[in-house]
Amino acid sequence: MVVVGAGLSGIGAGYRLQTECPERSYVILEARDAVGGTWDLFRYPGVRSDSDMFTLGYPFRPWRAAKSIADGDTIRDYIRDTAARYGIGERIRFRTKVVAADWSSEQARWTVTVEQSADGRAGGAGGAVERRTLTCDFLYSCAGYYDYASGYTPDFEGVDDFQGQVVHPQFWPEDLDYAGKRVVIIGSGATAVTLVPSLAPEAGHVTMLQRSPTWIGAVPARDKVADRLRAVLPPKIAHRVIRVKNIAFMIGVYQFCRRRPEAARRLFTKLAIRFLKDEQLVREHFTPSYNPWEQRLCAAPDADFFRAIRGGNADVVTDHIERFVPEGIRLASGKVLEADVVVTATGLRLLAFGGIAPRVDGVEVPLAEQFVWRGAMVTGIPNFAVCIGYTNASWTLRGDLTSRLVCKVLNYMADRGYPAVVPVPDGTLRERPLLDLSSGYIQRSVQEFPRAGHRSPWRVRQNYLLDAATTMRTDLDKTLRPARRETAKAGVRS
Repeated sequence: MVVVGAGLSGIGAGYRLQTECPERSYVILEARDAVGGTWDLFRYPGVRSDSDMFTLGYPFRPWRAAKSIADGDTIRDYIRDTAARYGIGERIRFRTKVVAADWSSEQARWTVTVEQSADGRAGGAGGAVERRTLTCDFLYSCAGYYDYASGYTPDFEGVDDFQGQVVHPQFWPEDLDYAGKRVVIIGSGATAVTLVPSLAPEAGHVTMLQRSPTWIGAVPARDKVADRLRAVLPPKIAHRVIRVKNIAFMIGVYQFCRRRPEAARRLFTKLAIRFLKDEQLVREHFTPSYNPWEQRLCAAPDADFFRAIRGGNADVVTDHIERFVPEGIRLASGKVLEADVVVTATGLRLLAFGGIAPRVDGVEVPLAEQFVWRGAMVTGIPNFAVCIGYTNASWTLRGDLTSRLVCKVLNYMADRGYPAVVPVPDGTLRERPLLDLSSGYIQRSVQEFPRAGHRSPWRVRQNYLLDAATTMRTDLDKTLRPARRETAKAGVRS
């Protein structure tokens, strides 16, 4: 078994493999030199979760830190400690980048090609690059769907004329000095909403420049109910109760927003006015044209974003960029935002399967023509699974379900004596997008991913309670088949 990625998903996969498939050997291949994945990569000021850690954390490892909304360093330590506690770290090969994966129907095995330098560092980290191969029975991609090598930055006219410094949050310079300087943050997503209150205390002034508003909700950084439960219950029981409470709350908010969008708009608008004390400001800069949860909601722990705006050292400008000029950014309105530092919090790039393009019997599988089964396995690709979290809830909720399902499939194969299986639709499927949000970073790349179907088990639901009740009860005989040579053509489309 090869697991790709030693982030939150990969470490969780390692735990499930050890406990539910103890006879299986496995290795985790990590392109970087540390555990943590996204939480080790992103180091911009204030980086934190936008989901509570009782649900973003592992169900088997109670979250013990004080804050429910945790900073990146704390999350990274939690992942590292989990890997160490369960001996998962011993299974990780760092600086080992997977660059190709080839399935042989004749051998019923994967040949995985990796890049390392002669001294064990990943390709590009220095030294003479070597390509090596290893083989495995089953390949499980836990690399997420972000492109770690590059973020998304539009082509801004005149950016080379700007006399200040331009940085992208994904590659934040450790020595960036913004104290007393004028900072303009381009964007209005979760990263921008995190950066504004983090930079405002030291910067001369911070401006968040947005093309259009985003829905922002204030949430408590500490969960007082959770604190009371942890004070009286054993850790494991308290963790379980808190998870159920928070899962129910997340699903309730999501369903309320999707089923009663006008009421949701009024609620979030009212809350923004309550924190900002300025109805006109909210109308101009915090009232999006789309409805809540058509794009992911941004969280402001303890209303820190709103407090930074009210404090006067930060503001929001809603306008379009005409071009960069030496002193800053000229807007479509003609106004020039003067800046010493410009932060392009303009989004991420998506990358299917960590950039791996699976090949079956020498032929690259056209991913966009395939369907995803149970949010985990892909038509046309035998003995392959991918971990994709929820868009409306904590990533780990579905991540852990997927790892448990993978273990169920592995045990099913062992019981049936199948060397390889692949999901096959039992009829024609109508396409649905795999990631059903209108956010720009998703819409730019979602066409490169496999599709979801219109019915179970091909529909990728955004409801953990339904998935938790049905995923592990899946009748594998109905839609999993022993793999044949022609499996690369198994996607059935309407």
